[in-house]
Amino acid sequence: MGTGASSGTRTVVLTVVVTMLFVAVATGIGTWAFYDRLNRNLGSGGDIDHLVDEPADTGPKRPLNILILGTDGRDCEGCSIDGESGAGGSDSSILLHVAADRESAYGISIPRDALVERPECTAPDGSTIPEASAVMWNEAYSLGGPTCTARQAELLTGIPIDHYLALDFAGFRGMVDAVGGVRICIPEAIDDEEHNIFLPAGTRNLRGKQALDYVRNRSSTPNADLGRMRRQQYFLTALATKVLSAGTLARPSRLATFATELSRSITTDIGSVAGLADLAGEMRDLDPGSIEFETVPNEAYPEGDPNWGRLRILPEADEIWQRMLEDRPLHDATTSADPSPTPTDAPGNPASSISPDEAVDESPTGSPTGSPTGSPTTSGTLEDQQKDAADNGLCSAR
Repeated sequence: MGTGASSGTRTVVLTVVVTMLFVAVATGIGTWAFYDRLNRNLGSGGDIDHLVDEPADTGPKRPLNILILGTDGRDCEGCSIDGESGAGGSDSSILLHVAADRESAYGISIPRDALVERPECTAPDGSTIPEASAVMWNEAYSLGGPTCTARQAELLTGIPIDHYLALDFAGFRGMVDAVGGVRICIPEAIDDEEHNIFLPAGTRNLRGKQALDYVRNRSSTPNADLGRMRRQQYFLTALATKVLSAGTLARPSRLATFATELSRSITTDIGSVAGLADLAGEMRDLDPGSIEFETVPNEAYPEGDPNWGRLRILPEADEIWQRMLEDRPLHDATTSADPSPTPTDAPGNPASSISPDEAVDESPTGSPTGSPTGSPTTSGTLEDQQKDAADNGLCSAR
């Protein structure tokens, strides 16, 4: 697995999608009854019991740090695609930092298999979960839900977590189908007999179970969970592009269906759709194309080590956390590399859009060359970018 640090400039973070969507719903098609139904659908996981004090305000605004969680509950129909029971852990975790000027943001992914210290926290039933050492990152969610995970994130980073958003796979299929599917490039056929996942190579419009298969599969690349995490980020980018396209926003029934499915799948400390809309209003000037992504620096424990199969977060992560605390960019301007070339039909480019009326999977378009790249991409030479994409089951430009 090795160090999984990588950055990209074409990533739309789930938070932005959620909040912008609710703004569109509330202002475009939102009758009171519909608005009220979304509020009732929205799950509340409770307030964060902070370990870290919020910094004193230094001006009209201060930075925002939002923990975004993709949960792997598998009890819903069709969710147990990999034969595992409903573990209820956090399958993917992203700590999103939004600058005080609300004009830039970056997200740091934390692998589920990383070993961390877990603080004492409170379970949803009110019982106390004891602190523990060298436990998997995603265990906190299975034991104590998002509030325990947020508290764990504060212990790891020293950063106050302002909000959390957890998205469950139970509603994922409905969201994808509501927008008519999502166009994805698969560089090599996924042939996973163990988990009954089969996806041909090419650029395809994934719907329903195929979309769920794509984001859940972790056996198709040598990077396992790290590769899956990259593909999930790529898929969310493509889904966000589809949601924010004219084909969705101009069709109230499609938008309403997507919003309903999404609201059923979200658990957050933000108590209402109005609260999400307020957060969206703060980030209205944020350019999604400027958002960077990296995986926290990590390495695999060597074979023979008692922790073999798990990841160790490296000391280099401290520099990232410090940048967040000081509201500095992820990379200094003097050292950041130029963004990688964007292929002609990458997510977000108009050439990649699908007809709003398209309702079935499209046939592969042939060679994946020139198809949407994975997002995020790595900085460096084109050869480095192509190798990184290949290692993580993503298409790349040539």
